[in-house]
Amino acid sequence: MALPERIILVGPMGAGKSTVGRQLARALGYRFLDTDRELEARTGADIPWIFDMEGESGFRDRESRVIDELLNESGIVLATGGGAVLRPENRQRMTDGYVIYLRVTPDLQYERTRMDRNRPLLQNPDPRAVLERLFEERDPLYQEIADLTVESSQRGPRHLVRHLSRVLDESEGHAHATEAGSSER
Repeated sequence: MALPERIILVGPMGAGKSTVGRQLARALGYRFLDTDRELEARTGADIPWIFDMEGESGFRDRESRVIDELLNESGIVLATGGGAVLRPENRQRMTDGYVIYLRVTPDLQYERTRMDRNRPLLQNPDPRAVLERLFEERDPLYQEIADLTVESSQRGPRHLVRHLSRVLDESEGHAHATEAGSSER
């Protein structure tokens, strides 16, 4: 058995999907792709502008098309947007890869994202409450599709990448993780 052809990182904003994904791809010799960056490159606009012009629904339509297309590739690590799991068709499509859920607490999310103006869902008077609500709504969806769940709040990116590389190498993407703080379905 070989490594999975597609490794998909899911989790909330601020979980480290892009940072960890870039480093994991490098460690595995895979190509790194990020759905948000790909969407911005294709539209020539940033995510907040797309949200402003098309609303969340328009953004999610575009996101679904990008996910569907990118998951036709192999030898990739794909970082998805935090809300990509909201659509059943995206969750179904993601099962074509090995899904890693980078789980993080809403408190740590807030610390990591509070100064970031590129996060449309947080541009309101109580971003912490938004993060808590999103966690309650999305955590079950992330867990539903995850092959592996890792608590990213307890580790730095380098440690996470070493851990994930080891789990993927030892298990070839299919056995159970044994390190505390991670679990596999």
